[in-house]
Amino acid sequence: MRPRCALALVGLTLSACVHYQPRPIAPAETIASLDNRALDDPGLRTFVLQNHAREAAVWPPTTWDLRSLTWAAIYFQPDLDVGRAEWRVAKAGIMTAGARPNPSLDFLTQYNVDSKAFGGTSPWTVGPTLSIPIETAGKRDYRIEQARHLAQAAHFNLVDTAWRVRSRVRARLLGLYPIEPLLRLQQDNQMNTVRLLQRRLGLGAASQPEVTQAIIAQNQLTLKLAETRKQLAENRVLFAAALGVPVAALDGIKLSLTAFDQVPAPDSLPPREVQRRALLNRPDVLAQLADYEASQSALQLEVAKQYPDLNVGPGYVFDAGESKWSLGLSLVLPVRNRNQGPIAEAEARRRLAADQFVGLQARAISEVDQALAGYRAAFQQLADANAVVAAQENNERSAEVLFKAGESDRLTLLAAQAERIAAELGRLNTLIQAQQALGALQDAVHQSLGDEASREPAIDSNPRDQDPQP
Repeated sequence: MRPRCALALVGLTLSACVHYQPRPIAPAETIASLDNRALDDPGLRTFVLQNHAREAAVWPPTTWDLRSLTWAAIYFQPDLDVGRAEWRVAKAGIMTAGARPNPSLDFLTQYNVDSKAFGGTSPWTVGPTLSIPIETAGKRDYRIEQARHLAQAAHFNLVDTAWRVRSRVRARLLGLYPIEPLLRLQQDNQMNTVRLLQRRLGLGAASQPEVTQAIIAQNQLTLKLAETRKQLAENRVLFAAALGVPVAALDGIKLSLTAFDQVPAPDSLPPREVQRRALLNRPDVLAQLADYEASQSALQLEVAKQYPDLNVGPGYVFDAGESKWSLGLSLVLPVRNRNQGPIAEAEARRRLAADQFVGLQARAISEVDQALAGYRAAFQQLADANAVVAAQENNERSAEVLFKAGESDRLTLLAAQAERIAAELGRLNTLIQAQQALGALQDAVHQSLGDEASREPAIDSNPRDQDPQP
């Protein structure tokens, strides 16, 4: 009966084991899955519906703005899949840290070949002996605390990855800002100037050098327009990569860049408040703090290892017809060392983590100060550019009045228009620079500022694993 119970116990233990399930990766299938991604994905609508129902009321949207494109990047971007996987690994470490050591079973079997000489005494000596390990000094609790802090750090790293995804979408969308229409307008104006000068040259009212200079300027504008179109095509590919979709997914998609038309005044971003946000809310700072707490728990664990664990060994032996019970106790004697080396290493790692945390805070302060200074300067440049545009618009209106009154010629009017278009181009470039400076400031804080601030989507689970809602 006893052997049957033992076999049943072994069978029950084996049946509770986790079985390996292979999950091979087929590169052709993953490539096809990436190539088939599109912004009208029903799963994307479900994801937006769960986080912001109002934005999913009309799907797909007629125009995609910065907010809706950010939702799409959070849904598709594979960098977040990697971050979630790293967080799952760290959370599994908590289970590993909390596992208690299993007891071991030794089974002794001996046969006495001389047993017949003692009048039929049983020749067998059999008996199981258990060895039950007992951890002391709270080692298990310290391991669990260390694993929890590491999992917390991994989650903050995931949040940091989500911010970097949003930041890339903003930066790449800004690279698609429509500068080409102004360049075409500038090119048309220069072509009209060249034609007018050529007619004057035929009438002897203009010189050949004037015409040649105008043609050179026209050719330069043509090359600039071609370079702008090339850069726009490259930026379009980079923007698709920031979303996590193929560039073909952008075909037929109407983009709205109105989020970049205005920039918040620097006075609405007090330096102390911005610094406080960065130092208290930046996920990379919080992750580094969690790493430091993990190093504290690691040091506590190494200090606790100075105290040896116990092994309790109850046993039973059937010895030559007699039943014998035993109870053993064993431990490692801390004679040759008291774990001084690992303790010293753990103390050094804690000091390293502390220095890294302080260094990261100092770097965050420097980044915020630098970004604030750059943004203030860019905002002032934008104000100056607006003033220049206003002045050139007034100059153009005056030139048009004089031309209609017959007090000036068309060439003077074209020159005034060219100056106004150049001023608008300068303002547009300054606006882009100001938006880039605002993006750098947001990267320093790891938060959206001004009108761009919006509700944060859920990122802990992969939204593509959920069934799309009808």
